[in-house]
Parts: sequence; C-alpha cells; structure tokens
Amino acid sequence: MAFSSRSRSRALSLAITTASVGFSVSVSASMGNLGTTYGVMPVDVATAQSLSMFNDQVSATYYNPAYLTKDERGELTAGILHAEQELRSANPNANGDILANSPSQHVLIGMKTNLGSLTRFKHPIYLGFIAGVEKYGKEMLAFDSQTTENGQFLQYGKEPLFLNIGGATPLWRGISAGASVRVTLDAQANLDAVSTLGGETSRERLAVNAEPSLKTILGTTIDLGSTFCPDSDCFLNGWETALTYRTKSAASTSVDSNIIVTQTIPDPGLSLAVSTIDSFQPETFGFGAQYKGENWRVGGSVEQQNWSELENEFSSDTIKDQQSVPAGSRIQFDDVLIPRIGAEYALNKNFSVRGGVAYEESPLKSTRNPEINYLDTDKIVVGLGLSATYDRTRLLAYPVRLDIGYQYQQLQERDFTLVDFDGNETPVTADGDVHVVSGSITLKF
Repeated sequence: MAFSSRSRSRALSLAITTASVGFSVSVSASMGNLGTTYGVMPVDVATAQSLSMFNDQVSATYYNPAYLTKDERGELTAGILHAEQELRSANPNANGDILANSPSQHVLIGMKTNLGSLTRFKHPIYLGFIAGVEKYGKEMLAFDSQTTENGQFLQYGKEPLFLNIGGATPLWRGISAGASVRVTLDAQANLDAVSTLGGETSRERLAVNAEPSLKTILGTTIDLGSTFCPDSDCFLNGWETALTYRTKSAASTSVDSNIIVTQTIPDPGLSLAVSTIDSFQPETFGFGAQYKGENWRVGGSVEQQNWSELENEFSSDTIKDQQSVPAGSRIQFDDVLIPRIGAEYALNKNFSVRGGVAYEESPLKSTRNPEINYLDTDKIVVGLGLSATYDRTRLLAYPVRLDIGYQYQQLQERDFTLVDFDGNETPVTADGDVHVVSGSITLKF
C-alpha cells in the first residue's frame, strides 16, 4: 500500500515519541559529571579539586582510592550539593541571552571501613563507596540527548546517578595503592506496538534493560618522608605525592522499536533504532603534590584529560550523527591539561579554612558543529570552604565534622557559529556564571 510523505513523517514521529517514553525527562545533555564539573564533597568544591587527591573522605574513591588509607577510622558521610547556573549565548535571533539556568541538585552518601579484621593477617584493607542522586534523591535515571538550533552547553547538565566503589591498602613505608570502579548504566529498550494515525496504540510490548558498566580508577600515594627517611628528620618530611588514572566512561541508551500503523504502515512495520551517549568522562591522568606543616597544608595537581576520544564515541551516535556530516565539518575535541592549586589552614583544633583556584581550558576545538551546536568555553574556578569539628558529643565515640564549600566558575567569552537544520548560520558569543554550594556531615567510627 502506498502512503504519503506526510503520513510517513507522522508515523516516524509517533515511533520516536513512543519509543522514548521511558527515557524522556526535562534535563540537559551533558558531557560532564558531578566529580569533574564541580567536585564531589565540600572539600573538593572549596579547593577547586586541587587537594582532592589528598582528601581522606569517601570522595577519595573517585579522585585517588589510595588515600582511603590515610585515616584508620571508619566513616559515614552524608552531603548535599546545589549548583546554580546561568549559561548565556548572545544570539541576535533570540529574545534573551540566557540559554540554560536549570540547577543541579545532588544528595550524596558515602561510607568507608577497614576490612582487615576479616583476615588472619590483620593487614588493613579499606573499602569505600559514594553514591549521588539528582534532584535531592528523586531522580536516578533521567537521560537526554538531542540536537538543537539554539545551542547547548557541553559540560553542564544533569547526571542523575553517581556511584563509585573502591578499596585501598598500605604497601610499604608510606606507600599506599588503591583501585575503584565507576559505575555507569547502559540502557536498552525494545518496543513493539500497533497504532492508529491518531496515536491510539494496542498490542504494545516494552522491554527495558539497564546493565552496569564498570570503569577503572587507579591511585597511589607516597609519603616521601616516611618512605626515604623513616627514622630521621629530612627535607622530605611533610611532602606527599599522588598519581591517579581514570578510564573513560559514558552513560548510553539504545532503543529498538517496531511500529505498525493501521492503514498506513503494514506488517512488518516501521523499524527504528536509536543509539546515543551522554555524560561522557574522558580518560584522565593526574599528578598531585602537597606539603603539610603543623597547622596548614598547600598543594596542587595537574590533570591530563583525553577528550579527543569523544570524537570516536560520536561516530556511532545516531542522534548526534557525525557520519552524515562532511569530514571537515565534524565536531573536534582537544586533549587538555588542567592545573589546580589550593591551601588549608587550621585556625584551631575545631575550625579549618581552605581555598583553591583552577584554570580549565575548553576541550571543544571546533566552533562550528552543525545541528549539535555545542558551546563550551575556558573557565576560571575559585573556591572557599570551612570545616567545623564538634568534639563534645555525649553519645558518639568520635567527634562530628561539618563541612561547607562554595565555588564560583566564570566562563570566559567565546565566539561560535550556530548552524540550523536548514544550513543557516548565526554568530553567537557564549559565556556564563556558575555558583555551587555544598555541605556535609561526617561521623567517624
């Protein structure tokens, strides 16, 4: 039976809408995540992640699993993070400059414990995990991938599920090693249905699977004084170094559907296959160093993030669909080097202040990427924070620690060319401001 292009278009739209029902939530596409974009815990937020490799809280499972060994006590931490974004695009064809201002709101929980007592050797083996959920615990699996005519920011969006599990152990004279896995989800959906042109379906069958994907994080820490001069004072006392490695990871969704439209598309129906990625994290190599004095410490880190691998991921993405774009116009990414520096000072035994600064170069090389229209800029990140320890607890064996961190991100101006679905070009200037507030409470055991 022949059918018009209008009917075919309507049927295709119906298939796409129906197949996406399990996944469509109002969130922005994102190639960042909680850990890389803001910082996991208040200490990470406040120091612009400059001291994250030397943070002995549960966020170590993401930044440097080896540092789980630094405190022998167990730990239970609950935290909250709220990020307000104003991402702007000065577009002459738009009513205003604000392109996105949806907040990111995470609730976090983590725990660390020593499993060494389970063995006969009594050698300490630390296990830790941390989990974060968007919208203060109400959103776990939201997902969105799209093309747009108005532009969309590359790294700012929502990643509902943040989950890391890892362990660490001391090896020899101040040297510790650890490993963890970052858990992402690969979702698959299969839909079969019969529908009228009016959208009334029957004989529907929907199957959804979400399989975990485990990505490795490795870390090692060296206390130089304990390693090279354990029995005497030397100039290496107080120095620590760390090396970390994170493999690339991404959340992905695949949808296979088959729709029969009565009087328009007969059996075997219209088949539609969609495969797309979201929340990409690049392969990352990191080196950090810090020096600890009596009441203070100062340190920094350098990260090599290999964003160029994202070009290969887009080659199999049917929504962003770079295969249909001429080779010279396809989206391109650079590998970037990110420097960070921070410091912490103990005012007394109960209060500590900290701060940090970082400069993050944009990995997005191309300023013209048709239909996807990603925007991304260099940014300056500044953070401040405070810790308070309450040691007069009547019921608990150890003091209670409260942390709060604030971070400001200034997105530098950068010019782009938007290309709409008809090939028309519009010059725009992207910039923005991001304010992040994070708090946590930590109980030791």
